[in-house]
Amino acid sequence: MLRHMAPRSRPEIPNDLRMRLEAARLDLLALFRALDRMNLSAGEIPQRLLRRLFDLDADYAEALWALDQPAATLNRPAMLRDTLAALDRLSQACAQFRKKLPTRAHPILAQLEGSVRNALSPNEAYNMVPGRNPENV
Repeated sequence: MLRHMAPRSRPEIPNDLRMRLEAARLDLLALFRALDRMNLSAGEIPQRLLRRLFDLDADYAEALWALDQPAATLNRPAMLRDTLAALDRLSQACAQFRKKLPTRAHPILAQLEGSVRNALSPNEAYNMVPGRNPENV
């Protein structure tokens, strides 16, 4: 005998997900640009932790791309699970990265990062997002 099974409901995408992803990408972009402006050698920058931040940024770019795709083309539960987990890791990953920088760099980085972040256009969150022209966001 076959049982009637209710169709699985698609997980709801949180209303603020796009905004959170955009903010995360802009925060990371500000950090990367501020680091680029500092007088730090490659040896003073924790490369493994920097790669982790690059990986998170790539995850956020992919999630922004996924939000623009037809729902039926993606595994929404997996996308949502992975995206929320990546967003949850950002604060700790940034803190670990900053902690490993030379102490003398901390105040300069904070100042540069803030000024860079304030100068960023929200459209820059879509840099390197496939199929998105940041000029038309």
